[in-house]
Amino acid sequence: MDLRQLRYFAVVAETCHFGQASERLQVSQSTISQAIRALETELGVTLLDRTTRLVTLTAAGAFLQSEAEQIFSRIDEAASGVARLSAGQAGLLRIGMTGTATYAYLPRIARVLREELPDVALSVQGDMLTPDQCDALRAGTLELGILRPPVVGDGLTTVPFIRESLLLAIPATHRLADQADISIVDLRDDPWVAYSSQHSPLNEAVNRVCLEAGFSPRRQHAGLTTSVLLGLVAAGLGVTVVPEGVRALPQEGVVFREIPDAGTLEQVLAYRSAPHNPIVDAVVPLIARSWAQETLEQH
Repeated sequence: MDLRQLRYFAVVAETCHFGQASERLQVSQSTISQAIRALETELGVTLLDRTTRLVTLTAAGAFLQSEAEQIFSRIDEAASGVARLSAGQAGLLRIGMTGTATYAYLPRIARVLREELPDVALSVQGDMLTPDQCDALRAGTLELGILRPPVVGDGLTTVPFIRESLLLAIPATHRLADQADISIVDLRDDPWVAYSSQHSPLNEAVNRVCLEAGFSPRRQHAGLTTSVLLGLVAAGLGVTVVPEGVRALPQEGVVFREIPDAGTLEQVLAYRSAPHNPIVDAVVPLIARSWAQETLEQH
């Protein structure tokens, strides 16, 4: 049995008329009749009762018609699925994120993808440092990363995503916690907490902010993730500078204050330059447009 025979039979079974089947299939009646005869011979059954005026289905024919409908439905679904995969509209997207992106931006990213690309499934690895994301992207265990430049190593493409202002995070019990305006220089004698990674853009930002204020931060404690840093601050073990996205991670015992002229930190969308990945091609512009539209609305 081949699909051509089955297709001819299905159309005749639906119309119960060789002439109408011939018009729909754009195939001669004799060709259709010969194909169905060959199918009956192969199966060893009679599928159609034929008279000069009427074509009816036998019990075997009615069963095969039902099976054929399911077969062709599955073929159509398979073709549609292949087309969606090829267009990046379906499949699995493994995405890595910095801690801030996980807390502040993942909900919106997931919502946008659910609305625009509902057949794309997400697998998220949060609190990933930039070097780890770069390694995972090159190894093919992530398709997309949201990370802080600079990118570590070659073979990756980046697209601008968002710039975050920097905030001061101090314990709620700090002597300056109730003051509306705090200068970074007021904290020159305080202990500081920092990321334990040697390649942290945020540590570099802290150094820059403090050096511009005329002092070098006295680091006493370190943590691997943003949530750990905030826990250290809440415990009164030090102060630090964090991106504004951290506001999405409420931490009891921590007070955030804006810092004049502290600058910004950038996050980018990163992906492997080759080979071509249809899901990345579909998702990256979608996320970029979503945040660009939000920026326009805010202004």
